[in-house]
Amino acid sequence: MAVMPADRGTSTLGSLRNRLVGWQPVPSPIISELTVRAHVPGTLRSGVELLDGRRVVVARSVSRHHARALRRTDGAKIAWAAETALAQGLPLVLVLSSSGSEVSEGVDALHGWGEAAAAVSACSGVVPVLAAVTRTAISGPALLLGLADLAIMTPDAFSYLSGPDAVEEFTGIRIGPRELGGTALHATASGLCALVATDEAQASDLLGVVLGYLPDNTDEEPPRIPTSDPPDRLAPELRRIVPSSARSTYDVREAIRPVVDDAELLELRARWAPQIVTALASVSGRAVGVVANQPRSLAGTLDIAASQKGARFVRFCDAFNLPVLTFVDTPGFLPGKDREWRGMIRHGAELAFAYAEATVPRVCVVLRKAYGGAYIVMDSKAIGNDVCLAWPSAEIAVMGAKGAAQVLRREGTEEERRELEERYAEELLGPWVAAERRYVDDVIDPADTRVAVWRALELLSTRRERLPKRKHDTGPM
Repeated sequence: MAVMPADRGTSTLGSLRNRLVGWQPVPSPIISELTVRAHVPGTLRSGVELLDGRRVVVARSVSRHHARALRRTDGAKIAWAAETALAQGLPLVLVLSSSGSEVSEGVDALHGWGEAAAAVSACSGVVPVLAAVTRTAISGPALLLGLADLAIMTPDAFSYLSGPDAVEEFTGIRIGPRELGGTALHATASGLCALVATDEAQASDLLGVVLGYLPDNTDEEPPRIPTSDPPDRLAPELRRIVPSSARSTYDVREAIRPVVDDAELLELRARWAPQIVTALASVSGRAVGVVANQPRSLAGTLDIAASQKGARFVRFCDAFNLPVLTFVDTPGFLPGKDREWRGMIRHGAELAFAYAEATVPRVCVVLRKAYGGAYIVMDSKAIGNDVCLAWPSAEIAVMGAKGAAQVLRREGTEEERRELEERYAEELLGPWVAAERRYVDDVIDPADTRVAVWRALELLSTRRERLPKRKHDTGPM
C-alpha cells in the first residue's frame, strides 16, 4: 500500500516511517537539542531539534500573542534558522501558524518577514526546506510556504495572501477563508499543499518520512532505506497492467509499485494535476523520485499544471541527488485555446528544461503511448536521458496510427486510410524502430522491469556531470 495524503488513507504511515528510521520506532518524534533567543519577544521559537533521529533546524510558531502575528523579532528568528541550516548543512523545517505581520509594528514587521524570506530563499536547492501549516498562514508570511520545497497542511488550516474582506471589496464576491485558501483548495487547485495530515502530530510524522528520503544537503547522498525486497525480484503481474485496447485506461501506480521496494510510494501533490504522478520511493534501498503519466486522468495528457508539477519535482530531485525514474504513457499535450492563451508553450517548456538541466541519473520506462512533444519532454534520449527502456506495448511516434493516417491521406478513401493506419501501426509505431535508432536502449519483458531499473541505477550510481559555469539559468517559468 502506498502512503497517501490523510484524506486518501494513511494506514501504512507507521510501517513506512519505521523502515525509514532503521526498523525501530522513535519514542518521541521531536526532541529539543538547542533553543536560541528563547527570551526574545515574539510568537516563534527557533532551534536545533531531532526529527526522527535527524538533526534539523526548526522555526516553530508557539505563542498565541496577537493571533500569532509575526513581529520583526520573529522574522529575525526565521532568518537565523535559515542561516544556521545553510551554514551547518542541515534541513530547515518551518512549522507555521500566523495571522500575518504585526500591524502595530508597521514597516518593522514587514522588514522582519522580508529578512526571513531572503534567508529562506538562500537555502533553496542547498538544504531541504519543509513547511507545515497547522492553523493559519496568511498575508505576506504565507509566501514562506511557496518558498519551501513542499508544504504539509492539516484539514483545518488555511493560507492566502489577500483575505476574504479584501476579495469582497475588490470583486464584490463574498467568500469564506477556507473557500479562499483552505487545505482542500491548496491540495487540488493551487498545488501548494504536497501532503495532508490529519493533525499536528501526523504532520510531524510526515515531515520525518519525507526527510527519510532526503540528504541533509546537496553535497550529500540520500540515506539508504532498509529493505528486504530482493533487487532481482521479477514482477510478472506487470504483464497484465497495460490493457490491450489503446482506449482503455489503468492506474499507473499499479505499474510503479511492483518496481519499487515493498510496493511503497510517498505520493506528493496527489490531488493536484492528477494526470501526472510524482512520488518518493526506493529501489534496492536507493531513494528515487518517480514521475509518471496517469492514464486514469485526462488520458495522461500534459497541461499547464501537470507540466509545472513535474518540472518542480524533477528540479527538487536533482537538487538533492535523487535519481529520477520516469514512466511514460501520454498521447501528448492537452489541446485547448484557453491553455494556449495561458502559456502552454512556456509551461510545457518548464518540464523539458527541468529534465534537460538535471544531472542526476535518469531512467525512463515507456509503457504505452509516447507521442509528439510530450514524448520529448518526458525524459527522452533527445533531452538527455541516461537509460531508456520500453515495453513491447510501447508506441513511440509523432502521433497515433489513426491520426497519422488522416494526415497522410487526407483525400483518400476510408478504406485507404484504414490500410495506411494498419501499416503505420505495424511498421512505425512499436518500440523496435526507436530501439534500432538508439532512442531506446532495450525493449524488455514487463516482468523484468524492476531488475532492469535496479541494474541501470547501479550502473549510473558513480556517474558525475560537470556543471556549466554561469550565475544561474533563466529557464521558463
